[in-house]
Amino acid sequence: MTDLISAPGAATEKLRDTAASGDGLIATISSGDAPTEALPPTGGDQPLAWAPIEPTPRKKHLGLWIGIGAGVLLLGAGAASMILIAPGTTVAGIPVGWMTPGAAADAISSHLAETEVTLTGAGDDAVLTGADLGAAIDARALADDAFANHPMWNVTAWGATVPGTITLDPDKADDALRAAVPSSFDDPVDASVSFDSASGTYVVTPGEAGTAIDVADLTAAITDTLADGGRSLEFSGDPPPAAPAVTDDDAAAVATSLNSMLGTIGFYVGDERTVPVDPATAASWISIVDDEGELRIVADEKAIQATVDGLPALVDRAPVNAANIVDSDGKVLREETAGVNGRTLGDTSGIASEFAAQLESGDGVYALTVTETPFQSVNLFRTIDVNLSAQTATLYENGAVVKSWKISSGRAGTPTDVGNFKVYAHVRMQDMRGSNPDGTKYVTEDVPWVTYFNGDEAFHGTYWHSNFGTPMSHGCVNMPIDVAKYVYDWAPVGLEVSVHR
Repeated sequence: MTDLISAPGAATEKLRDTAASGDGLIATISSGDAPTEALPPTGGDQPLAWAPIEPTPRKKHLGLWIGIGAGVLLLGAGAASMILIAPGTTVAGIPVGWMTPGAAADAISSHLAETEVTLTGAGDDAVLTGADLGAAIDARALADDAFANHPMWNVTAWGATVPGTITLDPDKADDALRAAVPSSFDDPVDASVSFDSASGTYVVTPGEAGTAIDVADLTAAITDTLADGGRSLEFSGDPPPAAPAVTDDDAAAVATSLNSMLGTIGFYVGDERTVPVDPATAASWISIVDDEGELRIVADEKAIQATVDGLPALVDRAPVNAANIVDSDGKVLREETAGVNGRTLGDTSGIASEFAAQLESGDGVYALTVTETPFQSVNLFRTIDVNLSAQTATLYENGAVVKSWKISSGRAGTPTDVGNFKVYAHVRMQDMRGSNPDGTKYVTEDVPWVTYFNGDEAFHGTYWHSNFGTPMSHGCVNMPIDVAKYVYDWAPVGLEVSVHR
């Protein structure tokens, strides 16, 4: 006992260490060197009395902790309301409330991809998902829109509906549907247009209806199902009729346009269709192709080039001078020859490709670029000289003899008047009546090529005699029929005629 009591400090420290270790027990020893109660003896001595230490009562802070927790919850809710979409919000019928825009976008895409479509009525029901059909929606943009317009903090925006457009990839959906229910597909045949060489026109071959599942109707059904909150739907897989993409009316419109173009197709200089292109040649340049349900004209540039190569020979020309018949005063009596400008075709290197593009747009009028050479005008001063003494008629042009023939003028009792006259009328054929010197009447029928120049005196053809060079008429100038026609054509109204002896 003496050994233990002699080291009260050590004992005290040990007991403190014990208490500090968490055992919760300390000896009833005072802070002095001697204990207030006996310590356990060494050997046969009496044991010490031990007792547990009563923990010091802690102050109760329950109200404080409740207040802190509520504050944290309020702060968390406030922060969440700044980043989450309002509760009850749907995008295209898909719930996105309590989500961030990113999570909402993922939810929309997943929901749509996992939506199941059961095709009924076509044998064993087939099930396809939105992913199989290439279903798509602009999930990110719609999620951002939902958050921007319907954030959680705005309680008036809770329970909102954000519409969205769902689409199916046409090719992917068609492939998936054909694989699932092949019996529902019998491809329609489009109407077509072709050239009929017998008639020289474009004609229509009517289209034929088929069967196919309507992807547009299926898209609408999926949209309606999601809008109603569903994740699956049944859709008829029975083969509904499918119209051709190119209808008979479509083909008829193309044929009408092409046939109209055939009536005007060609190479033009101004308004002149200088080089027409015949229908068969035009048809050899043109193909009508069915481009995914739309008829389109395709023109062959190389085929057009063969015609372009021959254009210079058909377009180029020298000028043709104008020739005008005039009188002694220079007055124009008649345009004998119309003036025509000369022309030379320009560069042809781009014509074939340009015309091909025009034809594909439905325009068959190609305007050529030419360089023109103006024509000159020439005056022809013409006269007729009748020499009664020589019994001749001579035609002059600009003082030079053109033709000269023997004629028969009026006889002594009915002489041809002498003087200067002008042609005033032409008659193709007529009956001539008059009086003989003895007072008797005469009628000569069907006198041809009559050119009047003085009252009832005229140049005309004569079939009842051939005694030219001798006066034989009642005052007219008788001529062989071919000569009378030449004068008829050569002498316009106003041409000057001189009759002398």
